[in-house]
Amino acid sequence: MNIAIVGAGIAGITTAYELAFAGHQVTVFERHGSAAVEASFATAGLMAPAHAAPWPTPELSRQLLGQLWQQHSAVKLNWPLGQGNLNWLWQAKRAGQPATYHAHRAHLHRLAVYSRDCLHQITTRLQVNYDRSEGILMLLRTEADRAQAQLRLQLLRDNGTRLRELTPKQTHLVEPALNPDTPFVGAIHLLDDEVGNCRQFALLLKNEAQRLGVNFQFGSTVARVEAGGQLWLQAATQAHRFDAVVLCSGLHSAALLRPLGLKLPLTGVRGYSVSAQIREPLNAPRSAIVDDHYQVAITRLGRWVRVAGTMELGRNKPDQAGMKTLYKVLQDWFPGAPLLSSGVQEWQGTRPMLPDDLPLLGASGTPGLWLNLGHGDHGWTLGCGSARVLTNLIGKQPAEIDLQGLGLERLHR
Repeated sequence: MNIAIVGAGIAGITTAYELAFAGHQVTVFERHGSAAVEASFATAGLMAPAHAAPWPTPELSRQLLGQLWQQHSAVKLNWPLGQGNLNWLWQAKRAGQPATYHAHRAHLHRLAVYSRDCLHQITTRLQVNYDRSEGILMLLRTEADRAQAQLRLQLLRDNGTRLRELTPKQTHLVEPALNPDTPFVGAIHLLDDEVGNCRQFALLLKNEAQRLGVNFQFGSTVARVEAGGQLWLQAATQAHRFDAVVLCSGLHSAALLRPLGLKLPLTGVRGYSVSAQIREPLNAPRSAIVDDHYQVAITRLGRWVRVAGTMELGRNKPDQAGMKTLYKVLQDWFPGAPLLSSGVQEWQGTRPMLPDDLPLLGASGTPGLWLNLGHGDHGWTLGCGSARVLTNLIGKQPAEIDLQGLGLERLHR
């Protein structure tokens, strides 16, 4: 089949590679001048099925209210919120009802484990070399954090996740560079999770996709899509015709689908990261830690240390409070690791997220048009598996995992 993909982030590139590997002719249209420059650009790099969980939890309302006046909060609501944001939050609250939340977490975990397996298959097949490390530590600052974490541990054990509960002394043996002056009550060592440089992998896979014949059209903005695989570029006088089109273009996908009668509750949730060169390797993390209290990750990516996190919803103007939280957490745990006097990269990106924080995979309801979008902050964790799912569906092959809860039908219940 002759297939077009809209978007060259991690979702678009993995989809292009999988389709080309399956024997399809693929063209990728990307409005920017290069690949992986939006939500895939400077992520924390957590490939973490055990840590992946939907954002709307049963405690969502209490968490939001409790953090409104905190200086350093994991979630920020930037006022004034528009009606679209309020509607989205209401739908998120409904998605966080206990029974619904646990079902959504199971769907997300299933896809995340599958995606990690797909990533390992690709890296073994191609022998691509990118910055990565194994194991993630979830640090628990307070007894309240530990009690909250206990609610998740049994779910992880039931899913076969390998983990260890550690005392502070045991935690320092795993990560010797942790600041001894920052108190905490313990940690959870997620043994099967890992860290990898998302953008580095995406660029390497783009090169492999090109070797398979994938045609990347950068600087090409798709203005509209139509039934039957028709695609119009901005200012074009005629349509490009394909057997199928796959939308992997984040928030832009929602705008392309609206004229077709499909209104997705997709919104942009802002996140931040700071990347700095490592000043002294002995003072840097060996792999990754997640500060569970602030929901901030610190990762080792080759010669760089990256701290990433926070979720902001509301007005588009970035809030420097998010950056300050990242610097605080970095200083708390690894004060001697980064070189902050020069070469620091501060990044903020908008992640397209549905209210239930699950991706949207499969048919769109419009003939010839397929969806691979809405991964939120799980794009790197879910990218390879989502691409394999789409490739099987388009090729009319049986899916290798249960796709319940990941398709368009869940939005119409």
